[in-house]
Amino acid sequence: MSEFILALDQGTTSSRAILFDREGRPIGQEQQEFRQIYPTPGHVEHNPAELWESQLTVARDLLRRTRTQPERIAALGITNQRETVVLWERETGKTIGNAIVWQSRISTPICQRLRDSGVEPFVRERTGLLLDPYFSGTKLTWLLEQDSELRSRAQRGEILCGTIDSYLIWQLTGGREHVTDVSNASRTLLFDIHQQQWNPELLRLFGVPEQMLPRVVDSSGWIAETDPQWFGRPIPITGVAGDQQAATFGQICFEPGLAKNTYGTGCFMLMNIGDQPRLSEHGLLTTIGWRINGQTVYCFEGAIFIAGAAIQWLRDGLGLIAHASESEQLAASVTSTEGVYFVPAFVGLGAPYWDASARGLMIGLTRGTTKAHLARAALEAIAYQTRDVLDAMKRESGIELSALRVDGGATANNLLMQFQADILGTAVHRPVTQETTALGAAYLAGLGIGFWSSQQEIATKWSLDREFVPGMAEEPREQLYHHWQRAVERSRHWT
Repeated sequence: MSEFILALDQGTTSSRAILFDREGRPIGQEQQEFRQIYPTPGHVEHNPAELWESQLTVARDLLRRTRTQPERIAALGITNQRETVVLWERETGKTIGNAIVWQSRISTPICQRLRDSGVEPFVRERTGLLLDPYFSGTKLTWLLEQDSELRSRAQRGEILCGTIDSYLIWQLTGGREHVTDVSNASRTLLFDIHQQQWNPELLRLFGVPEQMLPRVVDSSGWIAETDPQWFGRPIPITGVAGDQQAATFGQICFEPGLAKNTYGTGCFMLMNIGDQPRLSEHGLLTTIGWRINGQTVYCFEGAIFIAGAAIQWLRDGLGLIAHASESEQLAASVTSTEGVYFVPAFVGLGAPYWDASARGLMIGLTRGTTKAHLARAALEAIAYQTRDVLDAMKRESGIELSALRVDGGATANNLLMQFQADILGTAVHRPVTQETTALGAAYLAGLGIGFWSSQQEIATKWSLDREFVPGMAEEPREQLYHHWQRAVERSRHWT
């Protein structure tokens, strides 16, 4: 009898594989980092071969280390960094250049050109998104504008494109399946979230031939099966979702009004808004959360581009710490930032500002400023940006959250989580299982093959690790936040 679900979590900085049992408990995991490539300022790439090789390696290593025979795996679920795009040859599977990462601002001029032409209201109404370099569509436009021969080959059906889930499934199936799920498709600027199909007008607008694009499927259900060469036998692929939608599912945000925030390279807050899409008036995105048995759940999303990446910058860029985990101890060595604010707009600002021209800023420095103050300012910046988004969600939805569910690596930082509760004035709930992105992919895959019977059964498996209760009075909280807003304004419209 199959005992486990294998989840593949292909993130922005590493590939992971995690085995989950029937209680939703992780029984083993493997992780491998890969290179970040920065050809020019603001442009970020990944080598697709390194993504695939690292993902396959960690999956095989996990099965070997846990002595898990492939027969014991009921199904495989995939979750991935979203918006990142890859091109490859249909015939050979050979990739065309590097993957353009979601963080890349390379298509900023294209976004401006389209904005100037007056098409943004139409794009927003069809997709729920804004014209920002963050999304896949303008990255594809940029790639195809670099090479006229590439565009001709794409029009002839010789070149395929996809987000990372599509690329992994292509590799895992030995080139037999070119598919994506609705959650990933909804992040491309090419997908009509109302009709739930590639939109011909959007394809013409962005200059993307439809024959390049994958078939769109439900997030849960039979999708494909792996080629026997990878694990010794075929394993069904029955769950796929973009990382933030997967984390929302893993946090059991099954009812409208429930919200989660994931603290990773960036920060991403999603709120379930039910089975009908609504457009935001406060800088939020409308996105598809998941589709199961043809039933769609929509979400409001606030995307923060730089969160944990700011701590990596303290480590790799400034050399203030040797390991990211040291940031908590260093920040805790001072009781405040002494008026220092750090706006980590390295690649512009996401929700609710959507300012691609903003750049990083450190303000309030004095001769008394130390690396401890900088570390604390970097952590507090994550919490301030989260408040920016949550305030927008409250205005948009009219819902006052009783608690915010949190996940991701940075939630292990108790100082950050307590400050988050303080600056929000809202309780923060950290679950026992922190790997909610991979867990969401596992839950989707398990539902898709009957490993779990229903969402109701899955909901019983969520359990609280720790609640962080606000301990700051309203006046100092609002004063701190006011100064943060002043700092943000000084970072905007820089380039």
